[in-house]
Amino acid sequence: MESEVATQQETDLAARQIFESNYISRDLSWLQFNYRVLDQAKHIDRSIFDRMKFLSITASNLDEFCTIRLGSLYNYLDYGKERYDYSGLREVPFREHLLAEIHKFVSEQCDYFIKKLKPLFEKNNFSIIDYPQLGDEDKARVDSYFQRTIYPMLTPMLFDNYHTFPILKNNRLLFGVVTKAPQDHQNQLRVSFIQVPSNIPRFYEILNKDNSISFVSLEDIIRYNVHHLFRNIEIASINLFRINRNGDFTLEESEDIETNFLEELKRKLQTRRTGRVVRLDVEENPDPWMIRLLKIQWDLDDKNIFVIPKGAMVDFTGINQIVNHAEFKSKRFQPKPPVKPISFPEQGSRDLFEVLKERDILLQHPYNSMEPVLELLEKAAADPYVLSIKITIYRLAKESRVSAALLKAAENGKHVSVLFEVKARFDEENNLREAQRLQKAGCFVIYGVSSLKTHTKLLLIVRNEPDRVYRYVHLSSGNYNETTSRFYTDIGLLSTNEAYAHDVSEFFNVITGHSHPTSYLNLITSPQDMRNQLCSMVRREAENARSGLPAGVIIKFNSIQDKELIDVLYEASQVGVVIKLIVRGMCCLRPGRKGVSENIEVISVIGEFLEHSRIYYFHNNGEPKVYIGSADAMVRSFDRRVESLFLLQQDLSRKQAMNVLRYNLRDNVNSYTMQEDGSYRIKEQNGEAPFNMHKEFYNVTRETIQDVKLF
Repeated sequence: MESEVATQQETDLAARQIFESNYISRDLSWLQFNYRVLDQAKHIDRSIFDRMKFLSITASNLDEFCTIRLGSLYNYLDYGKERYDYSGLREVPFREHLLAEIHKFVSEQCDYFIKKLKPLFEKNNFSIIDYPQLGDEDKARVDSYFQRTIYPMLTPMLFDNYHTFPILKNNRLLFGVVTKAPQDHQNQLRVSFIQVPSNIPRFYEILNKDNSISFVSLEDIIRYNVHHLFRNIEIASINLFRINRNGDFTLEESEDIETNFLEELKRKLQTRRTGRVVRLDVEENPDPWMIRLLKIQWDLDDKNIFVIPKGAMVDFTGINQIVNHAEFKSKRFQPKPPVKPISFPEQGSRDLFEVLKERDILLQHPYNSMEPVLELLEKAAADPYVLSIKITIYRLAKESRVSAALLKAAENGKHVSVLFEVKARFDEENNLREAQRLQKAGCFVIYGVSSLKTHTKLLLIVRNEPDRVYRYVHLSSGNYNETTSRFYTDIGLLSTNEAYAHDVSEFFNVITGHSHPTSYLNLITSPQDMRNQLCSMVRREAENARSGLPAGVIIKFNSIQDKELIDVLYEASQVGVVIKLIVRGMCCLRPGRKGVSENIEVISVIGEFLEHSRIYYFHNNGEPKVYIGSADAMVRSFDRRVESLFLLQQDLSRKQAMNVLRYNLRDNVNSYTMQEDGSYRIKEQNGEAPFNMHKEFYNVTRETIQDVKLF
C-alpha cells in the first residue's frame, strides 16, 4: 500500500513538473496526436471500414513511435547518458511517465475495438471468427489450408541449454510455445519460438451461404494446429506476442560516399533487426515462466509489457485486409476526382511548357491532381529540346512514374542528376534499390549530402528552345509520390520564373558540387540560415506591433519543436502579435499561458486527408510574405536536414496559399484546439454551419480567393 502511495506521489510530481514547464514534451505531444487519430475511428458518421482504417493507422503510428522515440530514449538509458525532456524530467522518471501514458493509449485502443467496433461487424456483412466457432466443413478447409500453405513455412526455434536465443523479428507476430519432454524426469520447461508468416494474408476468408464473409486469423489457425510441430511433446502453453525494437540510429559522416556510406547504411539497417526490445505486446494470461525468461533476456520490466485483452488483436494493422477488401470497396471513403487548378484551367488542352512561360501554376493536392508534375517529367524525358533534369527524391511510389521517366530520360541521352535520399526512414532499402537502378541506367546519383538528410522537394528541367534556354522548376512540400498525393494534402509550384530558376540551379550546384552561395533570391534553406530568417521575420512582426502597426503570423506545418523559434514566438506574443499555428502533429509550444503566450492559438486538423503542407505567412504591415516548402519547425529540420522554403511572388499564387490558411482556420469539422496543458478539444461549431475543408477545397474558384484576408 505504501509503495502504491509513493508511486502515485511520484506520478503527481512528474505531472506537476511537466505542466510548469513553458515547453511541452515532444513525446507526450505526439501521443496526444495519436489520440486525435483514434478520434477519427470514433466518428459514427463514417463507415465501419473507414473507422477500422483509422484504428489501424494508430497502431502503425504507435509502432513507429516506440521504434524511434522510445528507442531513442533507451539510447540514453542503456548507455548511462543524461537526458532532459522538454518538460524538465530526467531520463528515468520520464521513461516511467511515458510508458504509463502509452499503456493508457493501448488500453483505450483495445477497449474501443472490443466494445464499439466489433459489435458493428455482422450488420456490415462480415465477422472475425475464432477457430473453435467454425463448423466441421469450414474447419476441415482451414486445416487443409494450414497443412498445404502455412505448415511448410513454420520453423520452431528452440531455446534451451543447447540452443542460443534466436533473433526474433521486429513488428512480427510471434508464438512462444512452452513445452515439456515426456522423458525429462526433471520436468524442465523449454520454449520454442515460431514467427508467424508475414507474406501471406493475416486472415483466411470464408464466403458464407448468406454472402457474408468470415475472417479467421492466421494466428488462430496456427494456435489450433501447432501440435503438428511438436509431436510426442507435451505443450504447456501457447503464447502470442509481438515486439518493437529500437530502430533509432544516426549515420556517421563518410568520406567515401559510393562505398563506405552505403555499406554503413546497410549495416545500420541490420541493427534495426537486432536492436534492443523496448515494447512487448502479449495476449492476456501469458505463461509467467516465459514472460520471466523474456524479461531477463531483453532487460525489460512490467512497464515495457502490454497485455492485450481477449477480443482485441495483437497488431491492429492486420485489419487492413478487411478494410481494403474488394467486397467492401463501395462502402469506404472515396476522394472526389481532382479539379483543375485555378491557375491552369486549360489542363489537358494546352501544352504545359507553353503555359508555364506565361504564368506560375500552384497545385494543392489531392484537390488538384499531381498529373501536371508527372506530365512535365514524362514530356521532358522524351522531348528533344530538353538538355537536363535534376531532382531531389525522398520517397517514391511503387511502380513509380517519376522513376520510369528519369530512366527514360537517361536512355534518351539527357543529363539526369538525382539526389536520392537513402536515409528516408523505413524507405531506406527501397530507395537504395531504386537509386542503384537509376545509376546503372546512366543517371548521376548522389546518395544524400554527407551526414545531412535531404528532405527538400525540388525539380529543375533545362530546355533549349528556339528563342532561348528555359528553366522549368517545381518546388513543393510533398514527395514525388503519385500514390500518397491522393491522400496527403500538399502544395507545390510549377514555374519558369528566373528568380526561382536561379535559386534552384544554385541549390543543385551546392548539393552536387562544391559551391557556397552567399544568398538566394527567393529561397530559404537549411542547415544554412532557415532558423535565423524565420526568427527575423517573427521579430519584424514584433517591431511592427511595438510601433502600433498591424502584425500577425500564421504558420501551417506538421510539427514545431525548435526552442529558439518557440521563444521568439513567445516574445512576439507578449508584445501583441496575433499568432495562429496550424500544427497537425507534435507541438512543443504551450499556447495560452498568461504572460507567455496569451496571443498564440494552436489548432490541429485531422480528417480524411493527412495534412502535409507547410505554409509560413507574415503580415508584414499589409504586404504579406508567404513561403511554402518542405520544412517543419524542428531542430532536425534547421540543423540536420537539407530543407527549403520559397517566397511566393505572383499575386494569384500568394492568394491561393493564403486561402489554404483561411480554410484551415475556418474548419469546424476536423479541427481541434490545443489547451494550455497540452491536451486538445474538438473545435466547437457554436451555432455555425459545418465547414469541412476536406470537402470545401474541391469548390474553390478564382472568385473565392479574390478577397482573401487573414488579418
